[in-house]
Amino acid sequence: MIKLMDDAIFFFNSGRYFEAHEAWEDIWRMETGPLRSFYQGLVHAAVVLHHRAHRNTIGTIAQLEKCLIRLDGFPAEVAGIDVDRLRADIRQVLAERGVEGSTEVRIVRLKKNHDVVESDGT
Repeated sequence: MIKLMDDAIFFFNSGRYFEAHEAWEDIWRMETGPLRSFYQGLVHAAVVLHHRAHRNTIGTIAQLEKCLIRLDGFPAEVAGIDVDRLRADIRQVLAERGVEGSTEVRIVRLKKNHDVVESDGT
């Protein structure tokens, strides 16, 4: 599951949102515990940016709201991901009304000592 998560983050940060969505959906299907909702939030985040890239304002905004509902129930860091930054970026996209802004949304991985590192997919 770690490889799948790394792949999903790599895809997401590379702008390959459909592939990220597919990888996180696979993780979501395997998860039976409380993280299931978190992974669903990541699926929604990928769909948000997929719609945004295709200038689908209605789809972007609908998915933004679903994404935030899922992610808001989690602490600042989950599975090594900086969830606070992700939520802030997603909220900025929402404030920009979806496709009109230029906010870059990336998944940032945190090391155990809380140094920020970008995932390179390896």
